[in-house]
Amino acid sequence: MVAADLISRARAGDGDAFGELTEPYLRELRVHCYRMLGSFQDAEDALQNTLLTAWQGLGGFEGRASLRTWLYKIATNRCLDARRSASRRTAREWDVPNVEPPEPTRLGEVVWLQPFPGALLEGAIDAPPGPAARYEQTEAISLAFVTALQVLPPRQVAVLILRDVLAFRASEVAGLLDSTVESVTSALKRARASLQRQQPPAGREPPPACGSPAEDALVAKFVRAWESADMGALVALLTDDVFMAMPPMPFEYEGRDVVARFCASLFGAGRRFDLVPARANGQPAFGAYLRAPTGIRHGTGLYVLTLTGDRICAMTRFDNSVLPWFGLPRSLPSR
Repeated sequence: MVAADLISRARAGDGDAFGELTEPYLRELRVHCYRMLGSFQDAEDALQNTLLTAWQGLGGFEGRASLRTWLYKIATNRCLDARRSASRRTAREWDVPNVEPPEPTRLGEVVWLQPFPGALLEGAIDAPPGPAARYEQTEAISLAFVTALQVLPPRQVAVLILRDVLAFRASEVAGLLDSTVESVTSALKRARASLQRQQPPAGREPPPACGSPAEDALVAKFVRAWESADMGALVALLTDDVFMAMPPMPFEYEGRDVVARFCASLFGAGRRFDLVPARANGQPAFGAYLRAPTGIRHGTGLYVLTLTGDRICAMTRFDNSVLPWFGLPRSLPSR
């Protein structure tokens, strides 16, 4: 009855009522848009477009599906529109002064990838997935998972998220996408096969639990090694097949030796950093601040770690434009 009253008031132009109706779903819708698009900025735009479309179309909401399902339909289609528009961030050239990086292992495709602030995950992925879900909510927000989604065709991405992450029924997904159950089933089969080919090697240990003593200990070792430019200690933390990416620069490195050479190229140029902890995509992250002769430390980027057992199996470096999303300043005063 309360929801019906809010809908009536919102239809009459009451913006506060509309806000009260939609607020419970905003965090999960933002995560949904991010999974679809891989870019935090694009997800924010898609969320705002979703709310605008819902506000303008509320008169057509007939209540045959829940308000949540109706909002997911709008959000999914706004994200599909965004993916089809192909207005993605373009690759950026190497721009670190006085540092000559090693030849990359390959050039990455997903240069528009951005991290998702940990604070915005609170309350967004807490609900346990339905029995039909194939992925835990935390796994389905990880950088590796979101990156893998970006190379799938847009419709397959939508189907896989709606079915295997959010556990909508096939008939519901068909309604959300104005499609048929047969088409949804076919798209899901292809998406699962493509995603399976991108999975990490079998037998990789799970990461330590978020905030656990094991995670804290591993992260502390990384901080000590990075801040002291201790290459021996840093290399000891990396898996043999460690992977490094740095969107929007397309450079990607795979394997401990070449990742070590990249890190050595940074430290060898005399660059020394202080790290400020954060969380991104449910993973440990750090704002990296370059020590300057003046004492002021300038933010150069955000590093996100992917852990397996007691080792680091991936590092992703984002540029310093993302620091404010994590409540991190562009610079730190001298100590």
